[in-house]
Amino acid sequence: MSTNVMNDLNQMLKRTRRNTLGDLLLRTRERMPEKFALAYEGQRLNYAELDDLVNQTAHAFVEKGMKKGDMITVMSKNSLDFVVLKFALARIGAVMIPINYMLSVEDVSYILEHSKANGLIASKEYALILEQSAERISPQFKFVMDTKEDEQLSSELSGWMTLSSARKGKPTNFIDADLEDDDLAHVLYTSGTESRPKGVMLSHKSLVSEYMSCIVDGQMENQDVLVHALPMYHSAQLHVFLGPSIYLGSSGIILPNATPESILKTIEKEKATQLFCPPTVWIALLRHPDFEKRDLSSLEKCYYGAAIMPREVLKELSERLPNAQFWNFYGQTEVAPLATALQPEDQLRKLGSAGKPTLNVQTKLVDDEGNEVARGEIGEIVHRTPHAMKGYLNDPEKTAEVFKNGWFHSGDLGIMDEEGYVTIVDRKKDMINTGGVNVSSREVEEAIYELEGVSEVAVVGLPDEYWIEAVTAIIVTKQGYELTTEDVQSFCGQKLSKFKVPKYIDFTDSLPKNPSGKVLKRSLRDQYESLANN
Repeated sequence: MSTNVMNDLNQMLKRTRRNTLGDLLLRTRERMPEKFALAYEGQRLNYAELDDLVNQTAHAFVEKGMKKGDMITVMSKNSLDFVVLKFALARIGAVMIPINYMLSVEDVSYILEHSKANGLIASKEYALILEQSAERISPQFKFVMDTKEDEQLSSELSGWMTLSSARKGKPTNFIDADLEDDDLAHVLYTSGTESRPKGVMLSHKSLVSEYMSCIVDGQMENQDVLVHALPMYHSAQLHVFLGPSIYLGSSGIILPNATPESILKTIEKEKATQLFCPPTVWIALLRHPDFEKRDLSSLEKCYYGAAIMPREVLKELSERLPNAQFWNFYGQTEVAPLATALQPEDQLRKLGSAGKPTLNVQTKLVDDEGNEVARGEIGEIVHRTPHAMKGYLNDPEKTAEVFKNGWFHSGDLGIMDEEGYVTIVDRKKDMINTGGVNVSSREVEEAIYELEGVSEVAVVGLPDEYWIEAVTAIIVTKQGYELTTEDVQSFCGQKLSKFKVPKYIDFTDSLPKNPSGKVLKRSLRDQYESLANN
């Protein structure tokens, strides 16, 4: 067989066996074209209509010269166009870079320059931020999303065009680009809670294999009705819930903001069956007056992650949502982002655990030399999985550091019990060394959450002349409660060893968080840096 014939055969085999993000939506459309796919601000699309919109958008991009490998930043709150862009860019092989809309111009400028972005796409409220952030690059493509057809843009956005006008009248046929499963699909920048954001490179293969783990370990089905409330620029909502739901053919309601009022109202109105929230948002839902007023009986599948769920909060949720089952999903953006899951039947039996490795993940715990530790001993959590990123963009040194010994190193400390369940002890950087003894901030937080009147708490180590690091608790109290430092220290003294009891305590109205719900402990350390030495 000639070389040309062999090359043609290899190309045909590659195309036949391909499984990219764009292929997932096409297959769902062909299986269930009339199935309700997505709703957003009064607009409702079935899967055929969604796929047509994706194809028109992809054709518009190709017509403007966009091609495989182009780095395209997207800055917007949740919207229908955000979902369309995810699949339209994937269809032509362009790389989507979702940007946190809470970032400053300086931070956005860093991402644009670091990624060498050549395309800017934003909703109207954030387009000017991208424009101002792009001074050191020369983007070829500039689109404003979430606009009406033929809508006029302000003079400040010279050179931009609306996405709606660009795709108007474009063909709806599928664009069959030359793609492979392990081609780059998304670059997601880490939240930067500890250092400069790093660009996590996720391929189509990484994401599709992670979607399958989510579906199997989250017991997801195409009959599910989801509320997409958390920011889609973040890997949790984008790749643990939106991606798998499109793969399955589930139905979703997109909310631009994750306010308790809008979430609770939507669950009741749409008879939603599935909801993901980080613990901070679950707490906000519990404390909101509408929680008791709304009919939430349709809610069957509840997921939490992105931060540790306090034991007392989980117990309260289980009591107040008797029809619902709960899952704890643990992972990080670098594994797309799911690694382990705690199933509903284990929520009380293994309370506080992150569960077992999911379908496509192998997990173990190691010491600083990379040796596996014994069951019940603390070690760093490491993974082998096709979910894993291809590396950090333009940063081979940090990539090598986290993939040492052929395992992805999470930076989290944990314990694996005899049954294989992993419990997170702390981030390595959140372990407090007080007086030469290590204290887990999570252990102290769990104890304080048992104190009546505590709504939220974060525990950090602060510089101290005597203790080196002083265990410090920052507490938000429930409405109608008053607590004192003595109340907290006395309660902790009954629950914890003396050296673990917070030396310093402060009360505040709210804890600083990023939009994905993670408490920004670095911000707390900076804010309260001098507290221990006042």
